[in-house]
Amino acid sequence: MTQTLRAGVVGAGVFGGYHAKKYAELEGVTLVGVFDIDLTRAQALAEPLGAQGFDDMDAFLAAVDVVTVATPAVHHAKAALKALKAGKPVYSEKPLAVTPEDADRMVAAAAKAGVPLACGHQERVVFQAMGLLDIPEQPLRLEAVRRGVPSDRNLDVSVVLDLMIHDIDLALAICEAQPMTVDGEGAITRSSSLDWVKVEAMFENGFIAVFDSSRVAEARERTMKVAYPSGEVEIDFLARTFRNTTPFPLIENFTETPAGKDPLGLSVAGFLAAVRGEAPRPVVTGEEASRALDLALAVEQAVEG
Repeated sequence: MTQTLRAGVVGAGVFGGYHAKKYAELEGVTLVGVFDIDLTRAQALAEPLGAQGFDDMDAFLAAVDVVTVATPAVHHAKAALKALKAGKPVYSEKPLAVTPEDADRMVAAAAKAGVPLACGHQERVVFQAMGLLDIPEQPLRLEAVRRGVPSDRNLDVSVVLDLMIHDIDLALAICEAQPMTVDGEGAITRSSSLDWVKVEAMFENGFIAVFDSSRVAEARERTMKVAYPSGEVEIDFLARTFRNTTPFPLIENFTETPAGKDPLGLSVAGFLAAVRGEAPRPVVTGEEASRALDLALAVEQAVEG
């Protein structure tokens, strides 16, 4: 597939804006439409970018070749399934869905249609840029801290599905074993679902992953430490500091690489490459995103009891 792809975005909110602008910037693809149940919002995003606003999903799908779903998470599955059943490749923002049943339906629909299903766990691009996905040892322990200050965004899901799921995906990307047990604590403080959570997940091979996420913190914090048999890698993503005591060369100035500067752009470009057949798969597949969702929901269940 070498022709210019016609792209459409479902959802005219903040994340829909990010994706629409990315399609407008990338080569080999043209943003042609934005769908939203509020036509005025769809037009306000689409028209400055030379695209059309839609509030008719069937008309929108007829106008596009590929679809990004950037609605609130609780609506990902409905929009993605409609697009997949129409034979359109789909890039869904994370989380892939909010129930395992919906995630399974999305994966099955993509397989039936023979089209890629990608998920926006774009920090996988950053891990690849660092070289962490190429370390030839299985990790012993991961400690991830991801804290944000209060915001009114993404309150339709818990902090686990909003923030922690990024680190869950990264843990699953570097560990070959399956998670066995999850134990931890959390609380609802300002929304209708968990606002802070700290848990420990034990994997079949003895790997331990500690996830600490909050959306009600006093200050932003984003760190990760990974211990291997040969040493440790420690990263402060906000301070942009990096410590590596393993013998494996890593890219410490990853924030200055194309992937470090624009992980969303490389993630979307990877999806388009998979659609064209230029790459065997997107950066994060639907199956991988479904696995991350399963562990995230196990975290919620362990904390809520």
